[in-house]
Amino acid sequence: MDTSERLRAAGLRATAPRTAVLAVLDSAADHEHLSAAAVLERVRGAIGAVSVQAVYDCLDALEQARLVRRIQPAGQPAHFESRVGDNHHHAVCRSCGRTSDIPCLHGSAPCLTPAQTGGFLVDQAEITFWGLCADCADAPS
Repeated sequence: MDTSERLRAAGLRATAPRTAVLAVLDSAADHEHLSAAAVLERVRGAIGAVSVQAVYDCLDALEQARLVRRIQPAGQPAHFESRVGDNHHHAVCRSCGRTSDIPCLHGSAPCLTPAQTGGFLVDQAEITFWGLCADCADAPS
């Protein structure tokens, strides 16, 4: 299904900015997690003039439609990815901030079962692993 069809299937109009934002996230190399500023820069490269607010509005609408996922580890700016619908977590480098996908070993979501749910119907567990990426770990101190 192409980008426009995915937008319409999610109940969204396939506007040029929405289509471009989703395409940028789809084409991110190696499941790269992009900041809103990086998305804006790439969208402008693809379609020309687009406002900062339009990109934020698109990211919000795409997140609400579950076409993109927002990752916002503590102390970090929000990053976005279009890898949704599977069960994966993230590792964040304490030095450079790089975020990588980590598959869950326990199958379908949620991969963890809480002792108590407080009345919530839990459908997802989000885990963030912190450490140093290979580049930062190998860098001289």
